[in-house]
Amino acid sequence: MKRTILAFALVLGLLTPAIPSFAHCQIPCGIYDDELRVQLIEEHIGTVEKSMKKIVELGSQKTVDYNQLVRWVDNKETHAQEIQDIVTEYFMAQRIKPSTSPGDGKTTKDYFNKLSLLHAIQVHAMKAKQGTDLSEIEKLRELTAQFRTAYFGADEAHTH
Repeated sequence: MKRTILAFALVLGLLTPAIPSFAHCQIPCGIYDDELRVQLIEEHIGTVEKSMKKIVELGSQKTVDYNQLVRWVDNKETHAQEIQDIVTEYFMAQRIKPSTSPGDGKTTKDYFNKLSLLHAIQVHAMKAKQGTDLSEIEKLRELTAQFRTAYFGADEAHTH
């Protein structure tokens, strides 16, 4: 009996599909797509904006459909968190590097500029997660555009 249960568990474990991982690994594999990550941030901002508008719309109806309202709130929070995850796990943990040249003021200034923009994106994504103030969306778009320019350079930032 124990053998049958063990065999069944083993077969079930082998047949159960693995959960896919969407995050880019934190090992030095050298395969990065920085532009894609910025585009994903921009896409998540658009999704958070749509969610905020739907929340306001659904919440102002005479008869509130709470099931739909909760789904839009969850969607907004999920996509705001995705922005925070990309900023933290991709850019801050893997891509933004401190200056290795002591006394290089420009490199240090660029480093701190990128960090401050990423931190501001984090904060405004958090604020977007907490409410439906559309000014947070505009601020996120503005900060993302500024980060794009700081990260890729002025010439590259305007080609996308």
